[in-house]
Amino acid sequence: MTEFGGPEVLRLADLPSPQPGPGEALIRVSRAGLNFADTHTRTNSYVQKATLPLVPGGEVAGTLSETGERVVALVGSGGYAEFAVAPRERIFPIPDGVDDGTALALVIQGTTAWHLLRTAGRLAAGESVVVHSAAGGVGSLATQLAPTFGAGRVIATASSEEKRDLARALGADAAVGADPEGLTERLVEANEGQDVDLVLDSSGGASFDASIKALAPFGRIVVNGIASGEPNVVRTGSLLRHSRSVIGFYLFHTLERPGMFAEALTDLFARAANGELRAIVGNTYPLEQAPQAQIDLRERRTMGKLLLDPTI
Repeated sequence: MTEFGGPEVLRLADLPSPQPGPGEALIRVSRAGLNFADTHTRTNSYVQKATLPLVPGGEVAGTLSETGERVVALVGSGGYAEFAVAPRERIFPIPDGVDDGTALALVIQGTTAWHLLRTAGRLAAGESVVVHSAAGGVGSLATQLAPTFGAGRVIATASSEEKRDLARALGADAAVGADPEGLTERLVEANEGQDVDLVLDSSGGASFDASIKALAPFGRIVVNGIASGEPNVVRTGSLLRHSRSVIGFYLFHTLERPGMFAEALTDLFARAANGELRAIVGNTYPLEQAPQAQIDLRERRTMGKLLLDPTI
């Protein structure tokens, strides 16, 4: 990327191989993961502002050039490439029984789902959980994790019947449409007429407004994205009258606390390796089709984790 803008600013180019500095390692990339944040980086509207020129992509799976060990890594930027450099403390071995796509689904989406439920949402035994975008990368994993963390009832939302069927297959007790119109009532009905305890929201906008109205006293809504591009205003008077909480979560703050990120990823890898957790891996695109991959992701045409393959 030499400019910010639409998908057309992503252009395939030949660049010198990156050189690792002190405390870094070079990775031969077998797959790069796509994230919704990549589309914000492309327009420089993400939490972390970007600097041009830029090779986008924050996560890769591949092999360490020096040893050949299979790893997944958080690279910050530079992931949409054949080679990428990562800090050694953000490189994690991929265990046997876990493929590259699963590892990439777990390293950001999986750890996000884990911390949304445990760290930010503080899910207690028997509580009801609403998982928005339940067929997506974070949502499909949160839907599976919530019952194992003690949720009493898991309610999924998704934009199509196919996606709602997937959510039910992953363990959701109920699945409803994601349209904000009438969403409050659908959530309460799906929770057998009771207000809900915990909502995981990455959309913001009208979906957030409808969801917060469905919260029970001491209910929480955890915000980890604003995919709608519509920020919300929350009135403190409404919070205190209903004993509701709004909680923000940004995954990369966990990297600032030793062990916090690794604890979640280690647990997720173990669950995936023993078959307890299924990562939904969606389409894999050639590197040159990164613009189309971002379009498909942004327009919600996909399910699960999207990947780029720089080897084809």
